[in-house]
Amino acid sequence: MEQESIADWGDSVNKGLEVEVRPSCGESDQRGREFLSLAESDFASTFRLLTVFAYGTYADYLAEARNLPPLTEAQKNKLRHLSVVTLAAKVKCIPYAVLLEALALRNVRQLEDLVIEAVYADVLRGSLDQRNQRLEVDYSIGRDIQRQDLRAIARTLQEWCVGCEVVLSGIEEQVGRANQHKEQQLGLKQHIESEVANLKKTIKVTTAAAAAATSQDPEQHLTELREPAPGSNQRQPSKKASKGKGLRGSAKIWSKSN
Repeated sequence: MEQESIADWGDSVNKGLEVEVRPSCGESDQRGREFLSLAESDFASTFRLLTVFAYGTYADYLAEARNLPPLTEAQKNKLRHLSVVTLAAKVKCIPYAVLLEALALRNVRQLEDLVIEAVYADVLRGSLDQRNQRLEVDYSIGRDIQRQDLRAIARTLQEWCVGCEVVLSGIEEQVGRANQHKEQQLGLKQHIESEVANLKKTIKVTTAAAAAATSQDPEQHLTELREPAPGSNQRQPSKKASKGKGLRGSAKIWSKSN
């Protein structure tokens, strides 16, 4: 009979947990009432222990240990792991002193062994800072949510949504500024290209006008301006030659007089 009663209690607990997932169904509401009635039944102490494992900490168990079923050492360590998870949800760097008090451990060696077990069980991830005597948590599992926590969760999600909207508005503003700057740069580029084209046309027209004034091809006109006149290089050697002849003639006269 006792085994059947425990089995019935287990079925009632499972049915009650389902109401948390499907609260809109009438059948689930009935099961929820059955679940809540366990708090006043012969299994009230066991039901309370279940809620401690779901939402509470090891300190909560110690405060009500006289009214709750005893725990094995493995069950105590499991509840201690969940207590560390609860602390990690509030702060990521937990001093050893806080952990020793919350978990009711005697020394640091027991605490570090417990944390290592939790890490290997994938309950949390982090590192033990022995120099600063603290646990640095990088990740921890989530715990069950109580009904009184729903408002705080909804408020946190609402604040997160507002923050996302602010960030999105800032991004849109930056995109608008970037597009405006891009349009300005494109306009400046088109203006410079137009000026360059106008300068090329002006140079071309000026060259054509100068060539028309001399009745020559523009390319030929530019070539003649760069090259010297044909007879300019022949006059200078003739002057030098005449000077040389004068010197030779004077030499002959000087020799005859001697």
